[in-house]
Amino acid sequence: MSPDVLARPGRAFAIGIGLNLAFVAIEAWYGWKSGSLALLADAAHNLSDVGGLLLAWGGMVAAGLKPDERHTYGWRRATILASFANAVILLVAMGSLAWEAIGRLGESTPVHGGTVIVVAAVGVVINFATAWLFLRGRDDLNIQGAFLHMLADGLVSVGVVVSGALMLWLGWDWLDPVVSLGIAAIVVGGTWSLFRKSLHLLFDGVPEGLSLPAIRASLEAVEGVAAVHHVHVWALGTSENALTAHLVLIPGADADAVLAQAHHELAHGHRIRHATLQLESATYADACAAREELG
Repeated sequence: MSPDVLARPGRAFAIGIGLNLAFVAIEAWYGWKSGSLALLADAAHNLSDVGGLLLAWGGMVAAGLKPDERHTYGWRRATILASFANAVILLVAMGSLAWEAIGRLGESTPVHGGTVIVVAAVGVVINFATAWLFLRGRDDLNIQGAFLHMLADGLVSVGVVVSGALMLWLGWDWLDPVVSLGIAAIVVGGTWSLFRKSLHLLFDGVPEGLSLPAIRASLEAVEGVAAVHHVHVWALGTSENALTAHLVLIPGADADAVLAQAHHELAHGHRIRHATLQLESATYADACAAREELG
């Protein structure tokens, strides 16, 4: 069973960062010695992954800071920023790899296939082992970013091993930049989802897995509620959501019972445990709607 990285994030991040920093140095050295663009590109990609892991770790540490009078929600959103930065770093790294590979397509550069195979094989082990450290926490978007970073690096290394074997066997040196382009395309495809989700959350979009109509229907079904309006849902961080809503009460409704049932529905039906609910009479609700129309 994989370790619970959400409960012990520091250990997983420290191990991942240490392993990858050591491998970056080894891979860059042998990439330069062997003349392999794929190894050098993979080393650069690994270095970007170290930065991504540092961002994700920093985001989780920041999210654990307590709220204060200046930051009433604390620093939970740091995890969203970290996942967004993680995606951007990976996309930029793959763009740089693709640019260099395109430039090498017309060149005939000899590559030492044996060295490429051995070094890249070590990378496969290190990258997949690091990804495994974050396997269990993938429900958190920030941890998902770290997991995708390392999984992508492992796939890159697999591609480099294959290209090294073919170059050694058939002498196809042109395969080095071609494999780099293919790997870049695969990684970009996998990273785009992380980029899109984190950008959506940065602009207070409704978190994935939540349905505003379904939430509104749950609140309207609460006994004593006549209508619901001003429903807003957003992410406090990559693993915690918040909601505000106005509930219009039926005359004579038990306000405490309404609040208790509404919070229960939100927590157990929609995984929203940070909710602020305003209870209104029909008369106040009409005045509230009029104020909204006036802007």
